[in-house]
Amino acid sequence: MPQPTPEQRLQLRERPLCRPVMYQSWQELLFLHWRIDADIIQRTLPAGLHVDTCDGAAWLGVVPFLMRNIRPWWFCSVPGISNFLELNLRTYVCDDAGRPGVWFYSLDASQPLAVWAARTFFRLPYQHARMQATVARESGHVEYRSRRTGTPEDAVSRFEYEPTGEVRTADPETFEFFLVERYLLFADLGGGRLASGQVHHVPYPVQNVKVTEWDSRIIELARLPAPGRPPDHALCSRGVDVEIFGLQGVT
Repeated sequence: MPQPTPEQRLQLRERPLCRPVMYQSWQELLFLHWRIDADIIQRTLPAGLHVDTCDGAAWLGVVPFLMRNIRPWWFCSVPGISNFLELNLRTYVCDDAGRPGVWFYSLDASQPLAVWAARTFFRLPYQHARMQATVARESGHVEYRSRRTGTPEDAVSRFEYEPTGEVRTADPETFEFFLVERYLLFADLGGGRLASGQVHHVPYPVQNVKVTEWDSRIIELARLPAPGRPPDHALCSRGVDVEIFGLQGVT
């Protein structure tokens, strides 16, 4: 299977020359990751995508965060629409050319219009969810709750976390860089066709994190093996401002 080169991983951090289609801010992100057998992940991927591995394994990420100031390039943000919550389940892949990116199994969101738009224009597997979060802005302490629409009333995913230690950026060719420095997503258009979409932002300012409550229910909802253990790795970021670029055909 093709694997990205260090140069390919760095190259995607460069900003595309075209105009973005959307602006967003991603705030108070928690990155929880579990090691998983690469063959299990490969069987779930569409043709044209390959598992991107680190330390001989694939990695599943559960990422709760706040979406803020969402707007198209031609308009301002709108109260009640531009701010919502998101919880995504992701893994790491590359295409036949070795370009590294993210494959989303699900993206739960609390804003119905955002769910519709992402499904329609980006072909991403967004799901409706009832969600709430409280954030202590000074400390970064977050209490986060999410329940996907259609699941039992008690099927609430709960996360509580707070950043610790110094702020840093991930060094190239490190495990942290592999997990968080991702600037390409892949989408299945159906009929054997893939598309990619690029994002641009400064490197994540990351910190160690104290996680006092976590949940892996979203992994089971994707019909993937329940990890049955705490996350193998945890990291957080107070956030970045993001430019979103349109989809481009891959195959």
